[in-house]
Parts: sequence; C-alpha cells; structure tokens
Amino acid sequence: MRILFSSTPQHGHLLPELPLARAFRDRGDDVAVITSASFGPLFAAEGITLLPVGPEIPELLAEAARLAGVDDPTVPDPAVAAELFAGARIDLTADAAIAAAREFGPDLIVAEATDYVGPLVAAALQVPYAKLAFGPLIPTQFTDVFDAVAERRYKERGLTAPAPTWYLDPCPEALRGPDWQAPEGRLPLRPEAHRGPDTPDTAETASVGGGTRPRVLLSFGTHFAAPEVLRPIVDALSARADLVVTLGLTASAADYGDGFDQVEFVGFTPLAELLGGIDLVVTHGGAGTTLGTLSRGLPMVVVPQGADQFLQAGAVAGSRTGVAVMPPAGAEAVAAAVDEVLGNGEYRDNARRAAEQIAAMPSPGEVAGHLVGLLG
Repeated sequence: MRILFSSTPQHGHLLPELPLARAFRDRGDDVAVITSASFGPLFAAEGITLLPVGPEIPELLAEAARLAGVDDPTVPDPAVAAELFAGARIDLTADAAIAAAREFGPDLIVAEATDYVGPLVAAALQVPYAKLAFGPLIPTQFTDVFDAVAERRYKERGLTAPAPTWYLDPCPEALRGPDWQAPEGRLPLRPEAHRGPDTPDTAETASVGGGTRPRVLLSFGTHFAAPEVLRPIVDALSARADLVVTLGLTASAADYGDGFDQVEFVGFTPLAELLGGIDLVVTHGGAGTTLGTLSRGLPMVVVPQGADQFLQAGAVAGSRTGVAVMPPAGAEAVAAAVDEVLGNGEYRDNARRAAEQIAAMPSPGEVAGHLVGLLG
C-alpha cells in the first residue's frame, strides 16, 4: 500500500502522526509526508519520504493576517487562525500538493485534525482519507469557521470537502467530555510520547524521581517556550523542586541568566527521553505533550497559552489528572498548583488510570494493519 500523510508545518501537528507513519513503514508500505521542506532532516532520519510543498509557518502566518485584515499576526485572532490553516495554506500549498500526491499515487491519505490540504488532495485524487486527531474531540463551534474558509477554497477548485472515512482517535476515556459521542468511522489509536528514531519503543509508565526534592519537567513545546513566559515560573518553582526546562526551538540557557543550581535546561528533545524520573509535568497543554505525559502515568499542571491548549487544560482538570491554571494567573498560581498536585496522590492515581486506558488502546501497528485490511 502507498500511504500519504499530510500536516500543517508545525511540530505539534506533525509529530503525533509519526507513530502511525512508522507503523506503515515497518509493515513495508510506501510512506510519504506532505509538509514544508524544513522537516526534511526529521523524515530523513526516519527513512520516510518527504514531499516538500508549501511555505513555512512565518510566511503562512503573514499571508493569513493579510487575508484577515489584521496588522499583528501574533495576536490571537480566530479569523487569522482560520485563514492560516484553511485559507493561506490551501492558497499557497494546494496545487503543489496535488501534483506531488498524484505522482506518488496514494491508496490512503492520513491528515491531522487541522490540516485542510490532505482532504483537498484526497478529493482531487478521489482516494479515501483518515482524519488523525491529536487530542480530545474539538467542538464544532471551534472548527466551523475553519470549515467555512476551506469550503470556499474547495469550491474555487471545483471540489467538495470530503468527509473522513475514518477518525483516528488517540483520546483515552478519562479525557472525554460528559457529552462525548463517538465520531463516524472512529478507530481508537494508542498515543505515545514523542520519541526519536533511536529512542526505544516503550509504553512503560515513568518512575518517580525518588529524591529528597520533587523533579519537575517544565515544557511549553516548540513555539510557546519564550524565556519571558517561562522565567517567572522557573523562579517560582526552583526553590521547591529540581527542574528540567525545555528551551523550544529558538531560546538558549543563556537567555535565562545565571544562578540556577537546581535547573537543567535542554534543547529540543523527544518527550519520551525526558519523562524518566519525573514526578510532575508543567506544560502549556499541547495535545502531544498532554497525551504523551499521561501515557506514562504522570500528573500535570497545564498553563494554556493558546489554540486547542485550553481544551486539553479543561480535559486534564475535569479528569483530575492534573490542575489547570488559566491566564492571566501568574507564576505564583502555577507554584500553588504544583504544590496541590504533588501533595495529593489522587492526581497521580488518576494519571496512572489514564495510562492504563491508553495502554489498552490498539497500537499504531494494529491500526495500520486494520486500515490496510479495510482498504483491501
């Protein structure tokens, strides 16, 4: 089989696709990915073909702001978000994506939940597509505006937005809302903490630190880890815990100054390599970080910064696998939440139950085999 993945060119959207892409690759299927050229080294290391199409996020964001009539694209705005994912990206990527996909000749397209190029390619080539969610089901009031923008772009090309044949769902039961209903074509898919190509594939729960002080991972992902955001939290937590702080894609340890004897700064590192010996994760609530952390049975403090992170924060708080600290609450509120989670074993117990639910979900290899069987 020939399997084509499609993703917005951002780590938080693309990395959750990797386990399933690896599973197809390991079966011997031909696997390729449509996204921007900057991810070439990542896929080269995985032995997966990259079909480099479309611009990088800065150019897409600038075009989205222009289309939405907004001067500052860094200010959160639903219209800019809709144009980014469903407008500008289609405008600047679709033609090249269709051409590259036609040459590849996929039997199935797998598109992440906010990718609108993959479904457009599926419609143009008339092949089935599977939507791969990266967290809890996103309510339609958030996606309707995206869908409306995409629908206009599809119509301009004489296409109709296709419904996914399958909805690949990595969300464990613990994080589902009270009104949850299974989407059409739902196939559960076990999520995992992101690992590099040489990181062992293990689903074991993380062991706690066991030291005299708790060990806390502070990770705000690749795009939200600005030192001016994290530094107050580092200051508030360093007196009460040993910290491992991820630097994102652009910051360095020097950006935080000196005097951090109990703080270890690390560059971009697969999450699976950071969770060993950790007692608690303080995170922005990216879906990959959230589900990866729960897959290891670790509780969280979630400090959402934007996008779907508020959905993850609400799900974590509702399941009592952690505590959500909503803005504009500051670093002291984060520190108080850390004390609450570390001082109450209920959060760890709930996180371990979520890990058991995740472990019981079908593995990426099982899902890949099932999809191939359905494709015939």
